[in-house]
Amino acid sequence: MSLEHIGYIDLPPHAKRGGFDHAAVHCEIGRLYVAHTANDSLDVIDCRDHRYIYSIPDLRGVAGVLVSEDRNLIFTSNREEHTVGILSAATGDLLEALRVGIGPNGLAYDPGRYLLLAANVGDPVIPGSHTVSMVDVEDRVLLGYVPVSGRTRWAIFDAGSETFYINIADPPEIAVIEAKLPDHVHRTFRVPATGPHGLDLDPRTHRLFCACDGKALVTLDAKTGSILSQVELGGGPDVIFFNAALGHLYVAIGDPGMIEVFETETMRRLQVVQTERGAHTIAFDPTHNTVYAFLPETHRAAIYREAS
Repeated sequence: MSLEHIGYIDLPPHAKRGGFDHAAVHCEIGRLYVAHTANDSLDVIDCRDHRYIYSIPDLRGVAGVLVSEDRNLIFTSNREEHTVGILSAATGDLLEALRVGIGPNGLAYDPGRYLLLAANVGDPVIPGSHTVSMVDVEDRVLLGYVPVSGRTRWAIFDAGSETFYINIADPPEIAVIEAKLPDHVHRTFRVPATGPHGLDLDPRTHRLFCACDGKALVTLDAKTGSILSQVELGGGPDVIFFNAALGHLYVAIGDPGMIEVFETETMRRLQVVQTERGAHTIAFDPTHNTVYAFLPETHRAAIYREAS
């Protein structure tokens, strides 16, 4: 199997400096939402017809995007206004904007408890500003803050163990918060590479995949934090996605602009796909085994499909 390029989707030109950030797919309705940070908006793509539909405006500094299919909601982290947005996936309407910590970025969601975690980048000159915020999505209220040891990156939720994992850039570690008692960090896993950034999980084997700025892809045991493997990457990574059906991991690297594909049983590199300089973010549609790379220089999305 390999990623085969099948086309492009033109997206709105940038209104200011910047480009794209995180993206998420709503599989049931076949739509992809990508943070168009340069436009303070979400661009919405039809995954079935591979076409741009519309944009959702007025999300200042939008960076993170996450979908709740069970609630038919979209969550956004809006770094310039220090809020998380709760939007209707059906209409795109903003239902609520809740103020959280300084510079929310990574998002993770526990659907059983309606609990949204926002990982706040913080400000290094403001003591105690490196935090994660906990939001009750049902009542749309901020529950509180959990201090962490440094600048946050991406975050994920493991439904099997009911656990949040949050990448911390420095010190390089993964903070672990149990959803049943989400008022403190329960433990941390040391990461043997600088700048943990992209994060994903194989729930079957209980392995965490952590892509680090130091051009390393580290695999850890999600239960113990033990280091299982470490492989070199071709550049500093950002977003990663795990394809559970095929056992493949996709790693986006903005410089020089590529996607590295790994077979996760052995962590062997299968393929290197050239994208575009600055293309540090991707999306994955598991329904169609499709990967989208967001190209900031040409403001479009490149479409790739796994082909035998």
